[in-house]
Amino acid sequence: MSLRAGEQVLVVQALGGTVTVQTESGYLARISAEDVRTLGIVGDIVDKEVASSGPFDLERVMEQLKTVFDPEIPINVVDLGLIYECVAQPLGDGSHRVQIKMSMTAPGCGMGDVLKNDARSRVQMVPGVSEVDVELVWDPPWDLSRLTDVARLELGMY
Repeated sequence: MSLRAGEQVLVVQALGGTVTVQTESGYLARISAEDVRTLGIVGDIVDKEVASSGPFDLERVMEQLKTVFDPEIPINVVDLGLIYECVAQPLGDGSHRVQIKMSMTAPGCGMGDVLKNDARSRVQMVPGVSEVDVELVWDPPWDLSRLTDVARLELGMY
C-alpha cells in the first residue's frame, strides 16, 4: 500500500520500531522502521539495538522477540502467547541455530509473514546466532488463555 503525499493518517501504534497508521479510508498500514526514519520520526519508536557482543543466551533471544509487536494490538508476540517454541542448537562453529514456532491470533491474519520476518530479523541480531528458522504453526489454535499477565493487564482483561 502506498500513502499519498499529504494524506492525513492517525497513528494507531508506534512500537517495535514500526508505526501502524489508519488511513482516511479506514485501512491500517504499517510503516517500516526504515520508512519511519525517513519520515523523521525519532524517539522510542526507533529500534533499540541489541548488544552486539557477549556469549549466546536464549534469554536475549526472548528479549528480542519482545520487540516484535502485533501491528493492531499494542502487545508483543511473546506476551500475546504467539511464541509456541523457541529452542537453540549449537553449531560446529560455536554459533547457534534458533528454531521458533509461532502462531497468529487467527488463521486468516494477513500479518503472519510480516511478523515472521520481524522475528527472524530481530533474533538474527543476537550475539552467537547464525541461523534463524521461524515456522508459522496453527496447532494448537491460539486462544486467550495464552496471554501473559502483562498482556491481560494491558488489554484490561482482569
